[in-house]
Amino acid sequence: MGLLQTLAGPLAPHIDSLPTWLVIVTALASLLTLTIIINVANQILTRRSDEPPVVFHLLPWIGSTVTYGIDPYAFFFKCRAKYGDVFTFVLLGKKTTVCLGTKGNDFILNAKLKDVNAEEIYHPLTTPVFGKDVVYDCPNSKLMEQKKFVKFGLTTSAFRSYVTLIAEETRQFFSRDAPSKRFASTSGTVNLPPTLAELTIYTASRSLQGKEVRERFDSGFADLYHDLDGGFVPINFKLGWMPLPHNRRRDRAQKKMAQTYMDIMTERRKEGNLEKEEDMIWNLMNCEYKNGTPVPDKEVAHMMIALLMAGQHSSSATITWILLRLATRPEIQDELLEEQRQVLGTKADGSIADMTYEDLARLPLHNSVVKETLRLHTPIHSVMRVVKNPLPVEGTPYTIPTSHVLLASPGVTSRVAEHFPDPMLWEPHRWDETPAEKHAHLAPSHVKEGVVEEKEDYGYGLISKGAASPYLPFGAGRHRCIGEQFAYLQLQTILATVVRDLRFKNVEGVEGVVGTDYSSLFSRPLNPAIVRWERREKK
Repeated sequence: MGLLQTLAGPLAPHIDSLPTWLVIVTALASLLTLTIIINVANQILTRRSDEPPVVFHLLPWIGSTVTYGIDPYAFFFKCRAKYGDVFTFVLLGKKTTVCLGTKGNDFILNAKLKDVNAEEIYHPLTTPVFGKDVVYDCPNSKLMEQKKFVKFGLTTSAFRSYVTLIAEETRQFFSRDAPSKRFASTSGTVNLPPTLAELTIYTASRSLQGKEVRERFDSGFADLYHDLDGGFVPINFKLGWMPLPHNRRRDRAQKKMAQTYMDIMTERRKEGNLEKEEDMIWNLMNCEYKNGTPVPDKEVAHMMIALLMAGQHSSSATITWILLRLATRPEIQDELLEEQRQVLGTKADGSIADMTYEDLARLPLHNSVVKETLRLHTPIHSVMRVVKNPLPVEGTPYTIPTSHVLLASPGVTSRVAEHFPDPMLWEPHRWDETPAEKHAHLAPSHVKEGVVEEKEDYGYGLISKGAASPYLPFGAGRHRCIGEQFAYLQLQTILATVVRDLRFKNVEGVEGVVGTDYSSLFSRPLNPAIVRWERREKK
């Protein structure tokens, strides 16, 4: 204890009489106190006028990580009230500059490729899950080609078949004779998050992925998915390389799942192309890069994993939120059913006619329910980019240095009264083309004003840049979600199918909906989220 004695000086005799554990605890507490004092002094004395204000924090490396992680939106709005739309906070030792509002979304999501980089942020998390040479493990130009391949596979004829397949899967899942027996009775309760996570895996795999993938989900493939999904946790932004138990399971699952897709491709080639279904595997097997190189089977497998993992999370969370919200609004459920009767018509037995892909556009309330849910429950609350060149922020004296990470939160703009009056009210009728008098004041400002969005081709066809819109649940710019159209199709089809057979309401004593779980990369309802269901009487 010589060092402590030297530092303690005249207090050394007293220290000698103290238990060792108490001396160690006191020393650590003193060190922590000194660290906090130095950090606070540094924030006060080194404030730069040419950089955004830094959110006050006590601990230098942790910064605002905990506050941000518990509730990002509460954190953003609190900081916005104090610092404005542009501010910096410390996230796990990294200075992270937040740019809010439509201008902030445009500044980050439509920044030039030479100025910002997404790959460096997301590569450590996604590559071990998706696999090599796809998405964020390849040059951006190659990613744009891969997105083009996927987009070209999402044809109108494919969408037509997907509606039928998704509706069949959904009917079977909620039927009395489903293997799970969850809905064998006339009423009951159900925990929606795990239940709908299972359903969306089935619907996505049967339509987008192909019948062989769907068949495997009835066996060991679901276990592989679960282990692979375990790698999609925020800690892996920093520690994805560590041989932790969940990462070892992730790596084993990734290899087995990729091999499963490659085996499917091998079997398909042996059997030939006769009577093939129009799914994404067939599409990618027949694509080639600009240089004439066919897409290797391993890359096809990795792209299929990426489509399954990324799409399932957002769809699962959104359809769960939809049914939770509907459980608080039984009259909206009845309106949805009536809309189907009026638009689709009925069969001789009184049941509603089967729905087609073209019918989705004729069901505006169904579309509004999906849109309103995505507005309030945007699947991803934070979109990040590494700064590659100093970036001046228009209209401010700030320049973002290359030592910072940029963060956009499109979900913030969809919760601002300037764009969406009474923003925290879930009201699908705010999207009505001609809203009733009681809903007219809720209409989104950009819809009333008829704002026209700019479009740009990043290498996979014209898409909206999203600069002018406060509604961006699927992002904007070159990294806008390529599966947006499929997501709307899947969500509307599940919704339309479910409300035909079931009613939902909150369990006794419960009002409103559960809170949001922000512990994952994707925002989702807290689990459990239990509601009561009743089977509709057949007429």
